[in-house]
Amino acid sequence: MLLTLIPLFDENMMVKAYSLFTQRDHYFYNPTHTDEAVERSAEIEGLDIIGSVGAETLVGEDKEIFVTLNPVSLYTPFEEDCKLEPERLVFIIDNTFPTDSNCIARLQELKSRGYKLAIRKLEVRQYQQYNQILSMADYMFFDHKKMNISSGRLFFTKMFPAIKLCAGNLDSNETFEKLKKEGGYHFFEGPFYRTAITHGQHEVKPLEVNYIQLLNMVNKNDYDLQGAAEVISRDTALVISLLKVVNRMARNSEIVSIKHAAAMLGQRELRRFINTVVVGEMYSDKPNEITRLSLLRAKFAENLAKDFDLASQSGELFLMGLFSVLDLILGLPMEEALEKLKLSRDITEVLTKGTGPFAELYHFMQDYENANWENVDKVIKEKNLGSLEVYKAFTDALEWYRRLFSRDEESDDQEKVGAEIIQQD
Repeated sequence: MLLTLIPLFDENMMVKAYSLFTQRDHYFYNPTHTDEAVERSAEIEGLDIIGSVGAETLVGEDKEIFVTLNPVSLYTPFEEDCKLEPERLVFIIDNTFPTDSNCIARLQELKSRGYKLAIRKLEVRQYQQYNQILSMADYMFFDHKKMNISSGRLFFTKMFPAIKLCAGNLDSNETFEKLKKEGGYHFFEGPFYRTAITHGQHEVKPLEVNYIQLLNMVNKNDYDLQGAAEVISRDTALVISLLKVVNRMARNSEIVSIKHAAAMLGQRELRRFINTVVVGEMYSDKPNEITRLSLLRAKFAENLAKDFDLASQSGELFLMGLFSVLDLILGLPMEEALEKLKLSRDITEVLTKGTGPFAELYHFMQDYENANWENVDKVIKEKNLGSLEVYKAFTDALEWYRRLFSRDEESDDQEKVGAEIIQQD
């Protein structure tokens, strides 16, 4: 199975929800797997990820999650095992669903339990047929490329005023601005906006849990330099600060990894850097959208390194993913933003031109993020990979991200020690 997250944003371009887009292997095309195909079609794809990773890790504490149902999975008795409160879960159905009494009854049951419903791919000629379902729906998705959504908006505003309208598949910022001006849309979605950032939150703030671990580590007499670099790599803000310091010291050096940057500073200077940054700027450990995206991309790229015959350059790939949104972080064109950090030529080339030895992996990640499954499948076949390997690379990145912010007894102990160090300083 393949899985990615698609952001849904409001007219202020603030991310308010995510759709879980998934793709199973094509079991129905292989008659030897018919039983397995039927079994898998009854699963609600995405709920297992919500259960294992957690909604907070996936989308934050207050955002809704849209999960797709099919006519078979609709009848899955998932309610007792669902790890997400009903008011945050929106089930998406489409025009393949029957409108018989059994289907209507099951949808009514879900609604009575507090779950929300969204409908997409509904053609104008089907509005009457789906009238009873539309009367229960909370959201209606319009595909900008397949219909005149302005006409659809006028119809639903009049006939189903309670439904929140979502303008989907927007291909440009100009289209978004036009629809925004028309008004009447609750959410927007489209390939022109795949960077899940919240306007007004461009600043990437360091994470308190990483600070505490670093303080404990570097204030020992003889600490592990590479271990400190590993902790720094978990925090986009710390990496940016570190590379700026290194570049002031060695202007002509091309940095190929975070461990390389740490080694250039050495133990003494790295300790001074960490104590200065950490003690002086203790921030909340709650990351914003851009921090989250930056870290997930970095780990996903690193996880894919071996599959793309780039295992020896996994450190560079981590930086590539980490700084793939550097232009948004600094509010500058990518070329200008990268000049401030002096990263390796390969990283600079792929982030500015989309070319070079990292280009294939970089474009694969973009296709995966955009749920362009046809392109993703093509590369998987060319590389002789299994979709399970790619799925695992992505979910491992999510698990890694979750662990960065998990709180346990060890973290509590680290907080106490970190506080003592700060007081001593």
